Amino acid sequence: MIAPGTQPGLWQTARALAGRDLRLLWRRRGDALQPLLFALLVVVLFALALGRDPPLMGKVAAAVLWLAVLLAGQLSLDSLFRSDAEDGSLEQWLLAPVPLAWLVLVRVLVHWATTALPVIVVSPLLAEMLHLPHDQLPILLASLLLGTPLLSLIGGVVAALTVSIRRSGILVALLALPLFVPVLVFGAGSVAAAARGQDPVGALLLLAAGLVVALVLAPLATAAAIRISLS
Repeated sequence: MIAPGTQPGLWQTARALAGRDLRLLWRRRGDALQPLLFALLVVVLFALALGRDPPLMGKVAAAVLWLAVLLAGQLSLDSLFRSDAEDGSLEQWLLAPVPLAWLVLVRVLVHWATTALPVIVVSPLLAEMLHLPHDQLPILLASLLLGTPLLSLIGGVVAALTVSIRRSGILVALLALPLFVPVLVFGAGSVAAAARGQDPVGALLLLAAGLVVALVLAPLATAAAIRISLS
């Protein structure tokens, strides 16, 4: 507990916000499963469309899984800050005794952990459905672990810019998808390079560098966007 008259620290605030978000998510368990079910549906549809051709499926498996993860994350991107804006919580964030960028970072990481991470956990099973060669699976997992947090951080900036616009789901997708393309290219490209016998480390290092830069700059940009949207 926080003693009366003392200011909460960064980690205390992070635990409180993450706990609140997880409790709200638990109450809406059906909505929480939507990204995972959507990714599974995308993979199944691709598998059915490609027919019984394991070599062909193995060639496109990494790209299909990356698209499934990217599109699954889009489902809840519009609501990243919207409920807080509607009930007035976002204005309280501006008055909080901790930096707004810190609260934004916590929210984005919780969003990643509840949307992209479950898909990454089941991605070995999805890769098996698409006949991805087993030696490419570690590269795929590494690219997803580096790339999906980057997608969430970029998406947070777009969601903050459109938080004051009603029914902005299509607008969020139109703004976010072009920004996601480089992450998709390097993520799926690292697996494609490994399939051709080339070194995939370069693409993974670019993803890692992008993630480090985004961890520093994206929360600041998102905080600025929230202030602009609420002004």
